[in-house]
Amino acid sequence: MEIESKEIHYKRGYLDKDFQFFHLKDNKNIQFEFHYHDFNKIIIFISGKVTYLIEGKTYKLKPWDILLVNNNEIHKPMIDQGETYERIVIWVNSAFLLQHSDSECNLQKCFELAAEKKLNLLRLAPDLLIGIKGILSQLEDSCKSHEFGSKVLKNSLFLQYIVQLNRLYLGIDIDTEYPDIEYDETIGRILEYINTNLKEDLSMDNLASIFYLSKYYLMRKFKQQTGYTVHNYILQKRLIAANALIKRGKSITTTCIECGFGDYSNFVRSFKKSFGLSPKKHYKLFLEQEKLANQHHRLHQPNITDL
Repeated sequence: MEIESKEIHYKRGYLDKDFQFFHLKDNKNIQFEFHYHDFNKIIIFISGKVTYLIEGKTYKLKPWDILLVNNNEIHKPMIDQGETYERIVIWVNSAFLLQHSDSECNLQKCFELAAEKKLNLLRLAPDLLIGIKGILSQLEDSCKSHEFGSKVLKNSLFLQYIVQLNRLYLGIDIDTEYPDIEYDETIGRILEYINTNLKEDLSMDNLASIFYLSKYYLMRKFKQQTGYTVHNYILQKRLIAANALIKRGKSITTTCIECGFGDYSNFVRSFKKSFGLSPKKHYKLFLEQEKLANQHHRLHQPNITDL
């Protein structure tokens, strides 16, 4: 299946809460595109026949598998429509986790390790699943509740779940071989090289030379293992990096250079196609959203003169 550039230039969802909880169940004909998020995501697979593609790795899921998807990781589920697909999806606001972390307890550790070790899957033994299922059930009930203290309760249950998730991930053997994971080591090294060298020359000729491969073999193998072309993957990653730099206040020209775009007009055109706005207008909109979010936060904080 040929993946056009428009199919991977796709950011799904907007998160302006501490976290969002979804319990989804359907057997509709849903075709997901390759996409990414600005936030981290937890997927708890319950039933169905689903294969998940995440940054070049293919995960054939089993019931109650847990996937940790980092922000800006390109991913896509491939769903067998003959079976009902049931899953729990949690969108995670990193700022909320940082707020409740300290020097001895980094609540984002499981996501960081998943990215570092290139292992998004957490597959638990039945005895360990009992506690996790219990917390999830309570969390789902609290998310539906409007009773007194419901927000405090759901936040505390969510944090309890994250703590348990970190403990479990820290306890797994990273070297465990799962027969349900397909991964090509060469393509993995190429993906890592691309992600750490976005500013450099990532032409097909140069990549083929660095990894001692025929460029035609590289193109075919990359598409076979990841589902998208080398060109589209590099373009997407450069645009994601550009978006992050612009939000940090980097100038458009500096961002263009640091993200490996050789031509300024091409960068602006690609950015607008992906995000819907020019880099300048996109940054302006981001500042407006930040201002509104800060105003909302201040409105819900006690005034010091009232204390």
